[in-house]
Amino acid sequence: MTTKATAARPDAPSGQGERNAASRPDGTANAAAGTHEGEFVVDHVFHGYIAAGRKTEVLNDVSFRIDPGHVACVVGPSGCGKSTLLGLAAGLLRPSGGALRWDGAPVAIGRNPHLGMAFQQPGLFPWMSVRENVAIGLRTRGQTRRDARRIADEFLATVVLADFKDAYPNQLSGGMAQRAGIARALALRPRLLLLDEPFAAVDAFTRLKLQQEFKALLKLDRPTVLFVTHDVPEAIALGDVIVVMTQRPASVQRIIPVTREDRDRASPAYARKLAQTLECLGVTSDVQD
Repeated sequence: MTTKATAARPDAPSGQGERNAASRPDGTANAAAGTHEGEFVVDHVFHGYIAAGRKTEVLNDVSFRIDPGHVACVVGPSGCGKSTLLGLAAGLLRPSGGALRWDGAPVAIGRNPHLGMAFQQPGLFPWMSVRENVAIGLRTRGQTRRDARRIADEFLATVVLADFKDAYPNQLSGGMAQRAGIARALALRPRLLLLDEPFAAVDAFTRLKLQQEFKALLKLDRPTVLFVTHDVPEAIALGDVIVVMTQRPASVQRIIPVTREDRDRASPAYARKLAQTLECLGVTSDVQD
């Protein structure tokens, strides 16, 4: 038996009533304001696939909601369907049941111009310069070559790669390549940003630096973000909420809000949030409330 995430969370701190209402998949809080703009909803979603004549259930009644301009970090066991969830959010897959909604409308299958994505591997084209890699998405969305290059240069400067705009991917370090991949996603100025462990392939120090830079970049346009990670400290550092998934077929075990105080790694609040999230994942801790 699994625990479904609901608006009335026993783990929510006092004063979180507004946040709780905003977490309802039916969007009651935003409906009162008359708009669902910038809101992403996963509403009782089921999904499975058939391989070699055998059906595998991946997602089982998954429900949660991301407020406009907020970051939801999804954590869970390997193979539980986190990347499948991103594919559904991107319109690359159609759910077996339930619905995903963006701006109050069902997520469309196919091209979604409001969307940006970044992955564990930056996926840079080796025959293109860094500037051309960042500009390619803009060109496919109708920008002129001149405008695409100008916007690419702006975002390369933002991620401190202006001096490497004419370099090729094999001339970049892992962290630099990841910055270029993130710049390519953000250059599209997406309103919904989907991220699949974008910092997992770099060393620990570079990962911390990229997390700090990424938080600053999000303030530029305030997209709504669905961020998949295996790293609980990363989820605490970047997320407004943490969505904890169960084993496959996955459902939402718990939705954990994150406050500013929780992000201070030297604070007792951070230690408690880390222990709370790890406990949901079956990892015990000596930290006590």
